[in-house]
This record gives sequence, C-alpha cells and structure tokens, in this order.
Amino acid sequence: MAKLPSLKNLTYLLALHQHQNFNRAAQASFVSQSTLSSGIQNLEEQLGCQLIERDHKSFLFTAMGEEIVDRARNILTHTEELVNYAQSKGSIMEGPLRVGCIPTIGPFLLGRLTQTLRAQYPKLQLHIREDTTQQLLNLLRDGELDMLILAVPVDIHGNQQWVVGRDPFKFVVHPKIYDQLGDPFDYNNLPDQSIFLLEREHCLSGHAVTACRLGNTKKINPFTASSIHSLVQMAESLEGATFMPQLAIDQGILDNSEMIITNPVDGDAYREIGVVFRPTTSRRQTFRKVAETLAELMPINTLK
Repeated sequence: MAKLPSLKNLTYLLALHQHQNFNRAAQASFVSQSTLSSGIQNLEEQLGCQLIERDHKSFLFTAMGEEIVDRARNILTHTEELVNYAQSKGSIMEGPLRVGCIPTIGPFLLGRLTQTLRAQYPKLQLHIREDTTQQLLNLLRDGELDMLILAVPVDIHGNQQWVVGRDPFKFVVHPKIYDQLGDPFDYNNLPDQSIFLLEREHCLSGHAVTACRLGNTKKINPFTASSIHSLVQMAESLEGATFMPQLAIDQGILDNSEMIITNPVDGDAYREIGVVFRPTTSRRQTFRKVAETLAELMPINTLK
C-alpha cells in the first residue's frame, strides 16, 4: 500500500492557498517557512504531481494543485468531524458546533437559540461567528464553520439548506410622514429619498425591496446604514421610513421610538430564514436538531 500523505502537509497546502504567501502561511501554521515549504514539497513527491509552479519571486497553483486543495479541504473537514464524533462518544448533540450567522438575524435570534440549546443539550459547545453572507459561505467552504443561519433565497454555492421559517417585513414610518402614505397605501406618496436601507453587503435590503414591491428608486435615500440599529436611528432622526423584520421588532428594537409600525404594500411580504451546510457533512442529525429548535423561535415556523 502506498504511503499516505500526512494531514499536517495537507494543512500546510491549505494555509498557503488561503494566504497566497509562504511567510504568512507559515506564521498561520505556527511553523517556519522552510518547514512549510518542505512539507508541501514532500506532498508533491508522495502524490507524484506538481502542485505549485515556483520561481524565485512568486508561485502559482497548478490546475492539479487547485483540485488537490479542494479534496484536501474535504479530507480535513471529515477528519475533524471524525475526531469530534469520537470525543463525544457518538452523541450527535455533544462537542463543538461552529455556527455562522448574518448580522441582520444574529442580534435578534442567537441569544434565544443559545439559551434553548444550552438548556436542552448542555454538552453541545456552540461557537458563533457573525459576518456577511458571502464571507460566511467562504468560511463554510473552507471548513472553518459547520453550518450557517442565513436569509434566503441566496446563492449557497452548491451547499444544502433547510428553510426553518418566515420573518415578515413591516414598514416603519416617522409620524410626520405617516399620513402621506394614503389609503390605499402607496410608497409614491412619500417624499423622495425618505426610505432608508442597509448597506448592499447586507442582503436584508434586497429581500425587503423585492418582497415589499418597492419599485420607485427615487424614494430610496442614497445614504445607507451599517446595522439594523443604526438604520432605525437614521430613519427616525431624519424623519423617514424603512423596512424592519418582525424578528427585530419582537426583540424590542423600536422600544422608546416614536416610529409607527404598519404593513407594507404587500401585506404578505417576508424573508425566509434557513440553515445551510455542506452536502458532504456527516452531521445532518445534529443540524436537524438545531434547525428544529430554530424553527420554534421563528415568527412563522415552516420547517418540513
């Protein structure tokens, strides 16, 4: 039987691919640059193929190198799952679970989710990472996260998802312009640039605009907010309006605010919340339990 490559050398290869620099990759791996370079050369010899094209100043991953990186990432992810499974003695709700969540969901859901899971599964070690959708998907791909909580639909890059619930949108309006909405409700009656949204990095704005059928872009203010909390403050201080998910409202984001809550043009407007995970994972049972817990916390439970 051929000698198998070491997991350590595979981690060196992934580190180099991630950092695209030998020195930074070595620092991230807590080894010397020569150790990392030797490990990758040893990996090439064992596999019998060139992974990196080198010259004295730069390097480039070969097509085979890119393919080996993808396969090595899966091997290391499965190996880590194997270790966690063994250490938890086969229990699906024990050991570490790394969960990523977007900022427009996290502050209004993760606290209750953590408390519920801790009460039901005290041996489950939940580790939370909050970031943008794209960054979280990158971390899931790289094996640094186990599952994600995202607003969907969104391109999940070949991963799998379970939709756990619906989060209805409300239209939140300053009292000074509320009467301008009219009956029937019409966004066009509002002043131009009076509707405030989040930065484009947050998918909430796109979901809200689409779901609530806001077609007149003249009503949207060019200045954007970086978080839902700052969005509320901006809309209130500048006497405007915005779209707000029910999750945030239920958690008191409008407490001590004079903003008026009303239904959008499409009274059935909502975003869906889903859990996303790699199709190759061996932890589906764990994720299903978390999804079921999450669904119970949603304004509308749709988990099938």
